[in-house]
Amino acid sequence: MFTGIIQDLGIITSLRDGGGLAVQSAEIAAKLNIGESVAVNGACLTVVEVAANYFSVDIVPETFKRTNLGCVQCGDMVNLETALIMGDGLGGHLVQGHVDGLGTVKEVKIAEASHVILIETDLAIMKYVVEKGFIAVDGISLTVAAESPTQFSIAVIPHTYEHTTLQFRSVGQTVNLEVDILAKYVERLSAR
Repeated sequence: MFTGIIQDLGIITSLRDGGGLAVQSAEIAAKLNIGESVAVNGACLTVVEVAANYFSVDIVPETFKRTNLGCVQCGDMVNLETALIMGDGLGGHLVQGHVDGLGTVKEVKIAEASHVILIETDLAIMKYVVEKGFIAVDGISLTVAAESPTQFSIAVIPHTYEHTTLQFRSVGQTVNLEVDILAKYVERLSAR
């Protein structure tokens, strides 16, 4: 489990044959052990190597299919968060690191002291998106500002914008989306 509060931006330093990548971040590498989970752009991955200033993870085909990690290149920045430890504060919301699908950035604009980002996604995800509800975008815990049948917007405060990969996102790029797990459980229980 994660909180969606990004702890550092990492740099992709290598793409490994067979599906994996190495990420440079001395801050995060210092907190990790082999076998632990780490969220990379919101996808929960298992650490397979740790060094002083980087760590490596394996990525299976299912993760490549569901996330934007299949499109990363060496030098790209990614959002990083270590797993939640019992007793830690929950600054964001409960994020599993199980990406539900992708969204496409349709618009980025400045509105007063924030950036408003409009994201389009499919109906399978939009059915869980509600105004003022939680959503994780590239692993970042955010609040939905507005929604329509195929799009939603998020209003991003300056601190979040400047300390996450949102500052690098432009129209047409894809982002990882994870809807609030509570919505999925309510739907499942209601169906029974």
